[in-house]
Amino acid sequence: MSSAIEHFSRRLRFETDVSDVRSLLAAGTPGVVVVDSRGDEAWRQGRIPGAVHLPTAEIAERAVSVVPAGSAVVTYCWGPGCNGATRAALEFAKLGFDVKEMIGGYEYWVREGFAVWDENGEWSRPADGLTAPAGTACGC
Repeated sequence: MSSAIEHFSRRLRFETDVSDVRSLLAAGTPGVVVVDSRGDEAWRQGRIPGAVHLPTAEIAERAVSVVPAGSAVVTYCWGPGCNGATRAALEFAKLGFDVKEMIGGYEYWVREGFAVWDENGEWSRPADGLTAPAGTACGC
């Protein structure tokens, strides 16, 4: 039993989901910086409003000049089939940041119907019934 408690506690300590990140951003939670670790082309395709663009390969060199010291960092990349957010979170952890990976990534942000930004402004898709509840909360 204690192994299971430790396992799931660790996961919750280092992972978050798109709904929780959206709630943090909507509440204006101070000290939270959401980092899009994808490349330039992906960034232009669409991103989470308020996210900072910092590709994984540039984190070691640029993080301290882009992310304020003491910030709680949330990394994201494309989606569950991509481990870019994991690699980005590792780079932030090496620099001493408090960091979590946003599971589901950009894909699930979009699939849950949340707003994104690109060069044309804000847009969203209808929520995908396989990833988002019919109502306003999943109840989990």
